[in-house]
Parts: sequence; structure tokens; C-alpha cells
Amino acid sequence: MPQVELQRDENSSPIRFAEFVALIASLMAVGALGIDTMLPAFPQFQRDLHATPGDLPLIIVMFSTGFGIAQLVHGPLADRFGRRPVLIGALAWYVVMNLLCAVAGSLELLLLARVFAGLGIAATRVVTIALIRDCYSGRAMARVSSLAVMTFMIFPIIAPSIGEIILKFGSWRLIFNMVAIVSAGIAAWFILRMPETLAPENRVPLEWNRLVGNWRFTLADRQSVGYAAAVIGLQGALFGYITSIQPIVSTVFHRPEELGLVFALCAGLMMCGNLLNSRIVMWLGMRRISHAAMLVLILAASASLAIEHLGYENLWLFVAMQAVTMMCFGLAASNCSAMAMANMGAIAGTASSLQGFVVTTGGAVIGGLIGRSFNGTTTPLHIGFLTAGIVALALAAIVERGRLFRPT
Repeated sequence: MPQVELQRDENSSPIRFAEFVALIASLMAVGALGIDTMLPAFPQFQRDLHATPGDLPLIIVMFSTGFGIAQLVHGPLADRFGRRPVLIGALAWYVVMNLLCAVAGSLELLLLARVFAGLGIAATRVVTIALIRDCYSGRAMARVSSLAVMTFMIFPIIAPSIGEIILKFGSWRLIFNMVAIVSAGIAAWFILRMPETLAPENRVPLEWNRLVGNWRFTLADRQSVGYAAAVIGLQGALFGYITSIQPIVSTVFHRPEELGLVFALCAGLMMCGNLLNSRIVMWLGMRRISHAAMLVLILAASASLAIEHLGYENLWLFVAMQAVTMMCFGLAASNCSAMAMANMGAIAGTASSLQGFVVTTGGAVIGGLIGRSFNGTTTPLHIGFLTAGIVALALAAIVERGRLFRPT
């Protein structure tokens, strides 16, 4: 049976609210920097490491696969030893693996180091969710998550541009060195400012039977399984976008110099979606917002697909429609993730690790398939978002037994 959750008199964090949100966002961002800053360097990877265009998505997919698998380990460790030691050790490992990526002389070594980097930084996904769940619950948790994701989205917005700037002064190897330095700085911030949030009496022993029992508890909860599964599809579409956007901008629209701006505009609307969610979730509730966002996502993806097939699509119309899709993704994914964790407070680390494993691994596989399906058009990406929206809304309907858009 899960352990009794630490009782709190109110929703609060051990450090100032603004700093807590900023720190959580920064911890999320170190993993994102390991993905988004790489996008402008794809041509250099292909040239220097003798990779084919089909190999390039693997630089992201292998990282994401390691990121997903390792969460199964980090969650139980965070519930047993506490949030601080697990996260500090993982950040140190991530720094080392990025330095190894920087000196890789072959695609094989780079991909291997990317897998191990993902294995380490996966702790940030598990521990940040556990930290938020330790300090907040219910709609307050959704609000904090939205604000953290909104702040975190600043990094993906500027990351491709950062990558482009770095490439003006050096090669792709300098990007990995930059990620290592930034990660070390965020680790120092966490060490100096964030105390342990898991009380000693709430720590869960590392026992196989208990771990399996906690997994069963997570998988037996209708809300946990249903909304985590919905996020898998949404995450897969997002990974598909990340792996496809560089060849789409370069090959379909012949505007490679606009990659940073395109990425910033789309990510900016996702950030706006999370800001909007933080303002209205306490009023409207997570279900109304996420279900409506899924419906609008379906409509936007359908419209994008129709525009493309009718021959009216250009770069800026693509960006406008994709930005709407991204905003809906931000509204849907943040609330679905919070609802998936709603009943998991007693085993927040283990539950977030299991959910994170299936979401990230499943999303990476789906995103990789979308990326490798690139055929010189935007069709695979639009179909990916349309399918993700339909599946997510169907799963929400199953979880809610057909009663969508409820206020609670």
C-alpha cells in the first residue's frame, strides 16, 4: 500500500513562490536545451559525422528514449533517498555526458553519449513533478505547473537562436559545452537554495514488492492511466514537430534562415497557452480547459491539412496555424499531466516516473516515426497532430465516462 502523504496546512513551497517556479522551470529547461539547441546544427552533424538525413532525428530520439527509460529508476530513488541527492547526482552526470558529446568523433559515439545523457537528465522530469506535488495539490498544482512550463518555454523559444549564434563562433561541439556549463550553473542554484521536500517519515523503502505494488496502484487508477495515455499522443506530436521543423523550414519553404524565428513564434504561443491556463484554471477547472483545447487542436490540425492539400500553404500561414496548435497543446498537456497525478500524492516520485516513462518513451517513438515520415511536405506533421488530438479527446471521454467539459 502507498505511504501516507505528508500533510500540509496550505499549498506552499519552502522558498519564495516566484523563485520556486523559476527554479522548476530551469530544471526542466536543461533537458530542453539538450534538444532544441541542436536543431540548427543538423547540417554540421551530417557533414562531420557522415550521417544521412534519416539519421539526424536519432540525435533527438536516442536522447528522448534514454530520458524516458531512466524515469523508472529515478522515481523510486527519489521516494527512497529524497529529491535532492537524486537530482544533484543526475545533473552532475548530465554535465559529464554533454562534455563527452562535445568530443565525439563518430555518430555512434555521439548517439551513445546522447542515450546516457538522457538517462541522467530524466531525473529533472521526475523530481520536478514530485517537488511540485510535495508542495501543491489540485488546481493549485495545475497553476504552478502552468507557470513553470510557461517560464520554461522561454528556453525552447530562444534555444535554436542560441544554437545559431554559437555556430557562428564554433562548431556543434561548442553547443554541447554550453549545455554542460548551463547545467552546472542550475545545479549550483538548486544545491544552494532548494531544501529537501520529502519528509523522512514519508520515504519509501526500495523493496521490489512495494515498488510493484506502487506501479499497480498507479496503473489501477483510471485517471492516472487515461490522462497519461492522452499525454503520450500529444507528446508524440510535439516530438514530431521538433524532429520535422528543420527540414520543413529548409526543404518545404526554402527559408532555413528563418528557423529560429519560426520556432520562437510557435513556442511563444505555447507559452501563452500556459500563461492563460495559470490565470483561468482556478476558475474554469482542468477538465473544461483541457477538453476544449483538444477539440480546438483537432480543428486547427484539420484546417492545416486542408490548406496544405489545397495548395494554399506558405511559411507564415503554416506558422500561424502551427502556433494555434501549439497553444492548444500547452493548455491540454499541462492539465492532463496534473490530472494524471491528482491521486498519486502518496507515491509522487514513483508515479511520476512510471507516467514519465510511458509518456516520454511513447512520445519519442511516435515523434521519431513522424520525423522519419517526412516526405518533402508538411502532411505527416499535420496528420500527427490531428491523430494526437482525436486520440487524446477519445481517451478523456473514456476516463470521464462521456462527461466531458465538467468544471471539477
